[in-house]
Order: sequence, then structure tokens, then C-alpha cells
Amino acid sequence: MSAADLELIKQINRLWKPVYPHLGRQIQELYGRRNGKVLEIGPFSGVIFSLMKDGIGTSCAIASFPSGMADFYQQEAREAGVADRIQVVESDPSLGGIGTTSVDLAIFRGAFFFPSIFEIDLAAIERVLKPGGIGFVGGGFGKYTPNNVLLDLGKRSRELNLSIGKIEITEQTLRKIVADSGSKTQTTIIDEGGLWVLIRK
Repeated sequence: MSAADLELIKQINRLWKPVYPHLGRQIQELYGRRNGKVLEIGPFSGVIFSLMKDGIGTSCAIASFPSGMADFYQQEAREAGVADRIQVVESDPSLGGIGTTSVDLAIFRGAFFFPSIFEIDLAAIERVLKPGGIGFVGGGFGKYTPNNVLLDLGKRSRELNLSIGKIEITEQTLRKIVADSGSKTQTTIIDEGGLWVLIRK
């Protein structure tokens, strides 16, 4: 990936900071716990910092890809005041470096919408989840993000996303992706506040 594209991804992540507390509220509601290992995955991570501020997670990590994002996440962790409590792991879509059955909550924003950057590997997410763990995988602002926040950043977010190859997918397409993945876990499609797959192992 070019340095210019990496910079666009970083701009998107900075732009979305006002969304993270509200999206985090929806994730907390689904997770229903405060302890456990929390993992955020991929190029569009950041909500994990809001979860940590709310006291969610006994341990926390980011599986960072594409190459070149890890330094950005470490800087973001320092700015959020959580650098000493989060591990940034150089990884890939198959979640190399993340232990099998080691994660209680996995979050992967932008998972299905950027095939030019990576190919989603649902089996990898299932692999790293502990029995009883959940994955929140997909994209969107979340159901609790206020309209004024959406209005402030929606247009710029769309421009940036399209510039790095975002595609739109339907719920029907998403269901096919999940079916074709051979998933053996319980999955639910959530269309409130975006389009997400909730994985329960």
C-alpha cells in the first residue's frame, strides 16, 4: 500500500474519533461484560480506546494491518493515555500473531467494504475467539451516534472512503459472504447503525 493511501486511512481514523464513544456504547451493550481480552482488527481501529476509557477489557490489543499502521496506533494510544495498557501487534487478515481461543471480544470495523486493501477472513476471527466470545464485524456509525456528529463528518468520510476503494454491499450479499465462509458459529446480521455480523462462539 502506498504512503498516500496509508495517510488517507489515518485521516479517516482521526475523523471518526467523535464516533467511537457512541459506537462503543453499542458494542458494550452487545458484549455485556467489562472483563476479558478485547481485540480490535485492521486498518480502521480506534473504538478500542473509547472502550478502554470506559473500563472495558482486562487486556486489550490491536491486530494492525496493512503494514505501516502500527506506529500510528501506538501514537494514538499515547494520546489516549493508554499506551501502557494496550498491545499493538503487527498482523494480517489471517490474524497472525494472535493466539487461538485467546480473545473474548473482537471488533473489526470496515471488514467487508475494502476488498482493494484486504480480504476478510471470518475463519480467522472464529479461530481467535474463546468459547463464549463475540465478534462485532462490519461497518457503520453505530445506532447511538447522534445526527449532529454524522452531519459533521459524513460527507468527508464518504470522500475519503471512496478514495481508498470502499464498496457498498447489501445485506443479501453479506449473508452470502458469511454462508460462503463456512462459518460454524452462530451469526446474526445487525442493520442498526450500519451493517454488521455479530459472531457468537
